[in-house]
This record gives sequence, C-alpha cells and structure tokens, in this order.
Amino acid sequence: MAAHELRTPIQPILGLADVLRDHISDSHQSKLLDIIMRNARRLQRLSGDILDVSKIESSLLKLSKSPIDLNEKIRTVINDIQNGYDTESNKNVKFFFQPKESITVYADRDRIYQVVSNLLNNAVKFTKNGTVTINTSLNHITNNHNKEAIVIITDTGSGIAPEIMPKLFSKFVTSSQTGTGLGLFISKGIIEAHGGRIWAENNDGADRIVNGDGNASKGATFFFTPPIDKD
Repeated sequence: MAAHELRTPIQPILGLADVLRDHISDSHQSKLLDIIMRNARRLQRLSGDILDVSKIESSLLKLSKSPIDLNEKIRTVINDIQNGYDTESNKNVKFFFQPKESITVYADRDRIYQVVSNLLNNAVKFTKNGTVTINTSLNHITNNHNKEAIVIITDTGSGIAPEIMPKLFSKFVTSSQTGTGLGLFISKGIIEAHGGRIWAENNDGADRIVNGDGNASKGATFFFTPPIDKD
C-alpha cells in the first residue's frame, strides 16, 4: 500500500516536469528541472523495488517470457547507464563488452534488464576509477548434454567486504552510503524465479580475472545464469 501511494504523486511530477522542459530555455532553470526529474525517478525506482520485494516474498512475481537477444539487452543497459537514463553515470568508469557469440535466452525481457541494470549500477557505484567488464557465454552443464547461458560482470572496485559476503543477497544489506540494499535481493529473486542461479566472489589471489585493458583486476565478480529453454 505504501509503495502504491508513493507511485501516485510521482507520475504527475515526472509528466509535468517533462512538459515544462519544452518551455524552458534558461540553462540554470533546465539544470534545476533535471534535478527534480532525477530525484523523482529515484523515488519511482524505490517504490518499484518495494513492490518487487513484496511480490518475491509472497511468491507472486509473475514472468512474461519470450526469446531475448541477451547481448543486445546488455548493450541497451550499458547505453542507458552511460547516457544517465538509468542512474547517475560515473564518467571515470569504462565498460568493456565484446561478446564472442550470439546468445538467445528465454526470459522476461524487463526483468532481465532489471537484473543487468542492478548489477552494472552496483559495479559502477563501487568503482571510483576503473573498468567494468561484461562477458557472456554458453557453457555445458556438468554431467549433462545441455547448455546454460552465463553472464559474468567484473569490476575493479573496492570488492565485497568480508562481513557483507555471507548476507550479500539479503534485504537491506549494503556497504554503500547510498542505496537501499534491495537491488541484489530483487535480482536473486528474479533469477531464481526463472530457474537460474546468481552468485558473487571477490577477485583475490591467483584467480584474478583479466579485464578489457589486459590487466589483472581487483574488485568483485558477479555471475548469473538466465535460462535458454522455455521450461
């Protein structure tokens, strides 16, 4: 109920602010309007997150599955982040994404966008200066002739704190000064509702992953497996 009540005033704020944009030529006023719209979108995302948590906990999360070009969906999220549509972009973070093969998954396109967006925004948030590398591939499932798609997102940020790691995908768990700590919980709920898996690890020791500029990366790596079959 609280989430729905939050949504009611947000939509006219965004709609009327967009109308005002067409009537403003002063650059200072335009910047003020951008602040209003950016923060209204933050409230909109928060209300959406609260509703998603309620659906996940009540096992009421509904999926509308269809074939999706996984790589194209990831490119869309990267483009939205870089252009500041999805969140406040960090110009000091570079994205590297060069898929080697076309991958089609059978999933809810909006929910997969949401998961990729949550993970990439997290990577950007904890990487002050550095890179975020995204890899996709089709892997053979152990002791099985079937394949699974896997998405790997590696950043060169601060990594996951030891006290956070055991409860990383729980509600309200975050080491950031901003955010609610709901994004990873929601992402886990979405992927598991699809029948997939999601997990994370720090890039420590000899197993550090090489990023797009050819250097070994610190930071953290997140993995998830969207389904490639209808079942």
